Amino acid sequence: MVKEYKLSAERLEKLQDELTYLRTVREKEVADLLKEARSYGDLSENSEFDEAKNEQGKLYARIAELEEMLSNCVLIEDPADDNDSTKVSLGCTIRVLDVEFQEEETYQVVGSQEADPMNGRISEDSPFGQALLDQTVGSDVVVDAPAGPIHYQIIDIQR
Repeated sequence: MVKEYKLSAERLEKLQDELTYLRTVREKEVADLLKEARSYGDLSENSEFDEAKNEQGKLYARIAELEEMLSNCVLIEDPADDNDSTKVSLGCTIRVLDVEFQEEETYQVVGSQEADPMNGRISEDSPFGQALLDQTVGSDVVVDAPAGPIHYQIIDIQR
């Protein structure tokens, strides 16, 4: 089964730009490194050549990873187009209340490739993201965390 990568239009463009850069500019730079390292002589004891080959391997691995992601991506549609605007869905920004500590927090539900929990972008595949999906304003949500269940109440959903 092929894994789908859910991406926003902005993230899709960034990945396409990175792939273009790697295939054009960076690939030429690595080829030049290899050429220069070969000129140093004996390849069996040439650390510059070994390092250049390692860099080439990393480059081709990243290119393959990007090609895989781009060929199996699903574009996250604008949540404003969603027929049911009262439920949490991918791309929504939500405000929740941590019931225990009475603290408000704001999160955006995104695809796993865009997740950045420290900056309020949570993956729909995470336990928190899964608990929030399809919930409505006023819903009580319980997230099973390693430290025990955490109770949240959804205050607001923005598209």
